[in-house]
Amino acid sequence: MWIHKVPGIPDDLFIKSDRIPGPTKEEIRVLTISKTRLHKGSYVIDIGCGIGSLTVEAALQVAPMGKVFSIDKEEESIRLTKENAKRFGVEDIVTCVHGKAPEAMYDLPIVDSIIIGGGLSQDVIKTSAKKLKVNGCIVINSILLETSYTAIVELKKLNFKELEVIQAFIAKGREVGRKTMMIARNPITIISAKKS
Repeated sequence: MWIHKVPGIPDDLFIKSDRIPGPTKEEIRVLTISKTRLHKGSYVIDIGCGIGSLTVEAALQVAPMGKVFSIDKEEESIRLTKENAKRFGVEDIVTCVHGKAPEAMYDLPIVDSIIIGGGLSQDVIKTSAKKLKVNGCIVINSILLETSYTAIVELKKLNFKELEVIQAFIAKGREVGRKTMMIARNPITIISAKKS
């Protein structure tokens, strides 16, 4: 299926659904995973896991000793995340939690990294700060300016360090007749920081 160690699984390899958006596009997953600073044995929380594409990418990085806890309020997302984890052979690394953050995070262990792709609020960031180890990484993917603003303000209030904001504009080539046209995708803001 995917024999490579590097992130960037092609989007078409994931099991999808018309009812759940996703996957997070492969180029955005590559950037996101690089900002999490994962290693073998890392523990990760993926909030708003959708179909589980970032969960799978993280699980491949932390295997075989690490763990990824995937949270989503949609039952369909949990089902798809479990199916994708099985498809890529990381079902033993992934634990799915059906519920809404931050409540769904309360019983989870302290982790090395947290990825937030949906359901961002001040309470989610505050709870994430409590669930991260010192020097643990938080990575927030945002398509809305308001979400980016909330994330930056809250991370500064909580004294996170090494705050970095990047915006990725991806365009992919598509054949049009005998030529290639670049088709733009929505820009994504990726906010990352470390717990002090």
